[in-house]
Amino acid sequence: MAGRKRKLLSLTAAAAAAAPDQQAANKHENQTDFKLKISPAKQKKPIHNVQSIEKEQSHYFTKTRPDLQHRLGEEFFKQPCISLAKAFLGKVLVRRCEDGTELRGRIVETEAYLGGEDKASHSAGGKCTERNTAMFMKPGTIYVYPIYGIYLCMNVSSEGEGAAVLLRSLEPLQGQSVMRQLRATRRKEGARQLKDKELSNGPSKLCQALNIPRCFDRRDLASDPEVWLERDPNTNPAEPQDVVSAPRIGIESHGEWAKKPLRFYLRGHPCVSVVNKEAERLSLSLTVMNNLDSSDVQSDTGQQNVKET
Repeated sequence: MAGRKRKLLSLTAAAAAAAPDQQAANKHENQTDFKLKISPAKQKKPIHNVQSIEKEQSHYFTKTRPDLQHRLGEEFFKQPCISLAKAFLGKVLVRRCEDGTELRGRIVETEAYLGGEDKASHSAGGKCTERNTAMFMKPGTIYVYPIYGIYLCMNVSSEGEGAAVLLRSLEPLQGQSVMRQLRATRRKEGARQLKDKELSNGPSKLCQALNIPRCFDRRDLASDPEVWLERDPNTNPAEPQDVVSAPRIGIESHGEWAKKPLRFYLRGHPCVSVVNKEAERLSLSLTVMNNLDSSDVQSDTGQQNVKET
């Protein structure tokens, strides 16, 4: 009996000795719980630190982000319509999705729409409407419009009242699996899988593959955070002999304007939507003739220089 009493007293003493530590621990735990329940708006110092971290991690709006050094600014778009349509060839269109994924495609085909004088243009006669307002905005403004009620086309304004360039075809460079999924949503169930060259080889396919929505209309391609244009540092600009000039597609009802060679594409590229063999032969002949004329001028100049000496 005495042994049991001594043991009980010993346990009681140990419990009493541990009580302050336990109370301190409970107090600390309660303080932790209390801190977690404090409104974030009142925690000024931590919130300031979080903003600093986010600013540090958000590289898109900084000048040091390496993948933006090739982005083309507003000066690139300040060109006459035909010049801009040709300048687009070989450039890379980039679409940054909500999850940060970037889809890239090289532009291989364009069409020029010259504004008021162009009977096939949405701005024919200089008419500015709610639909085509982007065509009258500063060069580099995106113009997205619907066709057949369900598809979209992407254009970019140029110099010239109401002038813009239609982006017809891209060569997929990055994010092909995502492009394929985006295209599949508009295709019949069980349809065969698209090849890479079929993902964006047409104006509406381009908008589907890069997820270009109607709300991108009137945005600035030179500064937008979700879509922009880059030069490819690994590719030289297209040479004149590489560019085919052909009539535009789908405007047959516009008389003489339907025949004007205002569609431009890279010769021999597999992602071009429609190949025009006759236009290719004619373009090549004109290039050869221009080269011969240049050679003749240089020869004449050389002979003159020799005679003068």
